[in-house]
Order: sequence, then structure tokens, then C-alpha cells
Amino acid sequence: MKYIDEYRDKAIVMALAKEIRKHSTRHVKLMEVCGGHTMSIQKFGIPYLLPDTVELISGPGCPVCVTSRSFIDKAVAYSRLKDVIITTYGDLIRVPGSSSSLDREKARGADIRTVYSIMDALMIAKKNRSKKVVFLGIGFETTAPSSAAGIIKAQMAGIRNFYLFSAHKVMPPAMETLIDEGVKIDGYIGPGHVSTITGDGIYQDIPKKFGLGVVISGFEPVDLMQAILMLVKQIESNTPKVEIQYTRVVKPEGNIRAQQMLDEVFEYGDDWWRGLGVLKNSGLKIREKYAMHDAEKIIGVEVEPTREPKGCICGEILRGVKKPKDCKLFAKACTPADPVGACMVSNEGSCAAHYLYNR
Repeated sequence: MKYIDEYRDKAIVMALAKEIRKHSTRHVKLMEVCGGHTMSIQKFGIPYLLPDTVELISGPGCPVCVTSRSFIDKAVAYSRLKDVIITTYGDLIRVPGSSSSLDREKARGADIRTVYSIMDALMIAKKNRSKKVVFLGIGFETTAPSSAAGIIKAQMAGIRNFYLFSAHKVMPPAMETLIDEGVKIDGYIGPGHVSTITGDGIYQDIPKKFGLGVVISGFEPVDLMQAILMLVKQIESNTPKVEIQYTRVVKPEGNIRAQQMLDEVFEYGDDWWRGLGVLKNSGLKIREKYAMHDAEKIIGVEVEPTREPKGCICGEILRGVKKPKDCKLFAKACTPADPVGACMVSNEGSCAAHYLYNR
């Protein structure tokens, strides 16, 4: 499997579908906890290739979706300060806050700039020394190392007007909480990008504590079908374990250098997840050593009371207990062009994926 055509080879996919049918004898629910997987599963029609015994459900794998509305409200409040430039990845721009969004504030004249990396934000800070440049850091272990690298570089280069507003999170606490809360899950399709950084060690407690397997998967149809087959075989043989399907990218030890940067800049702290509430040690907070670059500690701002949208069931969708089509707003009051909830905004959101590929 060296070329993209092989990852999407119809004959291979159908052969894997046949193998899944051959081995699957009981109804199971497999949860993916990566927004990239959610989009690929719907885009390639994976659920329609599976037997009735295998059901796929989406979990809290979309960083934008799990981020609290209060984070957006505070980002909006920062953007209204005259001496602040907000820098952000594009998928946050349109996420609704309680009464506004970064998109609306930009239209009203706020200095909000979309960047492709935190290094772009550092360059903006370097060129605008009289301004406070705030980078909105969201995402799991995948994007957090780049935020860590940005802070380290800012400190080394003496760019004192650069700040990170961190909503970075780590995945294992959410995966374990879902099981603890009784959500019906028989196995996890493990996140490929996260695992590139962390390796497979962060999931080892799940088979030991809960008797559930985790198979770390790639994003192409052959990847996903092979991962599902591996999970089905684990379940049928009652041998839950952590396996890597995505071996061309993910190594058991992960990316050691990235892990070192994470540990250098961040420490664990409690954090709020949409649909799950506050989870212990699930967030990455900036260490005191780098507090001078922590937007929350340095830049004071008044934030409006947070209000959740009426009728939106994004939280229940992220827990895997509801599906997008269960929402009365789906494809009616809530669309990608005019989203009510975060699950419809992000290109990794379950609602957006279903809207695009499974209406």
C-alpha cells in the first residue's frame, strides 16, 4: 500500500467487507474519536459497507466541537480590545458564541487574522510590537506541540507581545469517561494524528481497566475497513488490546521530541468538554515558567455570561448517544452556511459530515 490508489482500491475494500461479515456474529458499537475519521467514514460511505452487526458511532473527536462556548465568548471579548490582534485557524472563525462570533467581530472591524500555523502568528507579533497578539490554541495532542514550539520560540526570541489562549485537551480522559458513564461502546477506532505524537501507550489502560480494544487507524477506506476488521476479531475472540493499523505513520513510542516540548510548556489541568462537562486532568495549561505568554493570566477582559443554543444536541452527539439526524435543527435551522452549534461548523464535526455526505 504505497500509493493513494491502493488505499482506495475497491477490490481490497470489498474483500475486507467480506471478511468483516465472515467474522462478525454479534451486534457491536465501535466509536471513532477523531474528527478526521468521522468525515472519512461518511465521505466514503463506510457504514453502508458493513453488516448490520457493526454500528459506527461518533465520539468527542472534533476539537472545535468539544471546545466550550465560553472560550469563544472570551475570544470575542479579546477581539474587541483595541490593542489586541487575534490569530486563529480558520475553523474557529464561524463558531457561534453566546451573542457573536469572530466572523461577525471581524466584519465589525476587529483585527482577526486567519493563520496556517502558530509561526505565522509569531511573525505578526514580531511586526506589530505595539499590539498584543493572541493565538487561539485548540486541538488535542496533534496540534498542542506546535503551540508549545511557538511559545518556546517566542520566549527565546524575546517576542513579549505574543500570547496563547489555550483550549488544548488530551484524549484518554474523555475516552474513559464515556465508558464510566455507561455509553454503549464495544471498541474504539483510535485517532491516527493524535497517536502519531503520543504513540500507543496512552490507550493501554482501556483494555486493562474496561476490557475494550483500541485500534489506531489511518484515514483512507482501506485503513478504516482494516481497523474495523481488527476490532471485530478482538471482540469475537475476547482479546481486547491496543493495536496499530496505521503503521506507516504511527510508531509505538510516538514522537519523542514533540512529547518533550509538550511537557516543557504544558501541565495537566481540569478542563470542560461539550457533552461531558469538566474532566480531571484533561486539559493542557501553560506552566508558570511561560506565564508571560498566557493570555488568560496577562490580558484581563470582561466576558458576557455564556448561553447555550436552544434545541442543539451537539453534546449528546459527541457522547455517541444521539446522531445528527436526531436533532430537530439538523439541515433546517442549522446548516453549514448558518450553523447553530459547533458540530455543524467544523469540517471535522459529525453534523457537518452527515450534512455533506449522509442526508
